[in-house]
Amino acid sequence: MGEREYNVRLNSSPTEVEQLNDLPIKEVNGAMVYIRDIGHVRDGAAVQTNIVRRNGRRSALLTVLKSGGASTLDVVNRVRTRMPSVLATLPPALKLDFLFDQSLFVRSSISGVVREAIIAACLTGLMILLFLGSWRATLIVVISIPLSILSSIIFLSALGETLNIMTLGGLALAVGILVDDATVEIENTHRNIEMGKPILKAILDGAQEVATPAFVSTLSICIVFVSVTFLQGAAKSLFTPMALAVVLAMLPSYILSRTLVPTLVRFLLPKEVELYRSRAALEAAGENVTDHGEARSMPRGDIIWRIGGRFNQLFEKLHVRYRSALVWALGHRLIVCAVFVLYCAVSFSLFPFLGRDFFPAVDAGQFRLHVRAPAGMRIERPSNASPRSSRSFARQFRLTN
Repeated sequence: MGEREYNVRLNSSPTEVEQLNDLPIKEVNGAMVYIRDIGHVRDGAAVQTNIVRRNGRRSALLTVLKSGGASTLDVVNRVRTRMPSVLATLPPALKLDFLFDQSLFVRSSISGVVREAIIAACLTGLMILLFLGSWRATLIVVISIPLSILSSIIFLSALGETLNIMTLGGLALAVGILVDDATVEIENTHRNIEMGKPILKAILDGAQEVATPAFVSTLSICIVFVSVTFLQGAAKSLFTPMALAVVLAMLPSYILSRTLVPTLVRFLLPKEVELYRSRAALEAAGENVTDHGEARSMPRGDIIWRIGGRFNQLFEKLHVRYRSALVWALGHRLIVCAVFVLYCAVSFSLFPFLGRDFFPAVDAGQFRLHVRAPAGMRIERPSNASPRSSRSFARQFRLTN
């Protein structure tokens, strides 16, 4: 009534739980039937519907759950840190142990993502080494990977994000893209050096010529992840950190390609510039640069130079074949367009056969076994039943499984 809630007690209201047994239900043939005649009312726990066993012994399970904003690793580490002080307050006969640790799966997932990122960085460096044929140029390009990732981690920390599976996945996704700006910068610098320009002018001209295209390319990659900000619910919490990790790594990569990469080129590539100059002089003299000249201009025993030269020869052969294939495609436009349309149609026809799920199938490091027992079977029966009923239960378990 108004702002108050009044408790109204009746004369027949019991004051204790046991008095509920004396409540009458109905009169049958002149005799009153009470609740105690059909059941028993007591203040106790609910009927047990589950049981915990470890190594065949009865146990008790206490599950520690985390809130949505907490870190699984942080919660598990703090629980393990407090456990010695908790054990000190328990009687010696009580044994306390960990049955399940969710952090093992989280640590395994994080380790897997970090391992794949390292492998991707190594493979990216190897590919750049094959195409550039210079360990100095490869070193300049590969340096931009850890620096860009470090910059992304700094910005993620400033925004309140953590290193989790999604952010690490975003960084692993960006590893192969981070070297694009630096690679284009060095390749264009090499082109200007081969044109006979002094190294300082070649660096400045090379940086100026690719500044705008590289900036547009970087923004085009970053703008793809803008759509992630329009997600709602759990998807937004999952994919927004991944998008931030990619974008916050791409933007520093472009800045490094404009500042650090030209500086490293100025300090590390003068020796290679001399090799280019000597090779140009041999070409001007009319000597055989492919064999004799290349051997003279390159250091003896330099395996990287030789492997790079061999790879470039194979790539040139592939380039010639591609040119021939492109000429044929331009001469048969209708056939190429028809094959392209057919390929797209076949690809779209496979879409209805793809399954749909919020999360992909993952290996959680555990398995669950579901057993269907007879209807009405008590939970104590599998352990206390007779051998015959135990064999019947085991037979039904095998059939269900």
